[in-house]
Amino acid sequence: MARIKRAVTAQKKKRKVMKLAKGYWGAKSKQYRAATEQVRRSLRYAYKGRKLRKRDFRRLWITRINAATRLNGMSYSTFINGLKKLNIDVNRKMLADLAVNDAEGFAKLVEMAKNA
Repeated sequence: MARIKRAVTAQKKKRKVMKLAKGYWGAKSKQYRAATEQVRRSLRYAYKGRKLRKRDFRRLWITRINAATRLNGMSYSTFINGLKKLNIDVNRKMLADLAVNDAEGFAKLVEMAKNA
């Protein structure tokens, strides 16, 4: 049976890792072993970060909505409850955008929720 030489694939693998490690500080961008460890860790953090981003944005939107509803004399929970009773389906991203960019329109929504 013939011997398998893997010089080409090994070089490709190393090149791929070193390209991902470009810009890292010190040995992490120069040495293969340190680079592989850091790249693996970085990819894990990136995966985790994509999940956390969704939570962070939802939290931000809720905070903005809460601040705007309190300016209109209402709490966040009663506002959301009022919208649900009126069957108004507007997601939090759009509500936060309304609160920041269209204060009058948001105030009308708050009034509708108060009446519900």
